[in-house]
Amino acid sequence: MSTDPNAATGTRDWEAVQAEPDFQELRRRLRSFVFPVTGLFLGWYLLYVLLATYAPAFMGTPVLGNINVGLIFGLLQFVSTFAITAWYVRFADKRYDPLAAKVRAHIEGEK
Repeated sequence: MSTDPNAATGTRDWEAVQAEPDFQELRRRLRSFVFPVTGLFLGWYLLYVLLATYAPAFMGTPVLGNINVGLIFGLLQFVSTFAITAWYVRFADKRYDPLAAKVRAHIEGEK
């Protein structure tokens, strides 16, 4: 009979898993990407909103025919969203997913 209380229920000591160096590195890698990029994007979006609110003459400046600065900034919001998504996918494929697979294999190997 096992003396481990988690063995009978099939549960795991998740605090021990979280304390492991690989798991800590996994969290550090994710946070070092997600928080700065989110901050930059929110700053870029806030700039767009503030310019639209407080500088309508600038945002209405024609650039090419009926296309103005505001329209270009609005379209760049979509472009930046897709660019950040592609950047994250590349980041995850190279730096996050391999370590996540290692941590997962370690956890599943303990069952």
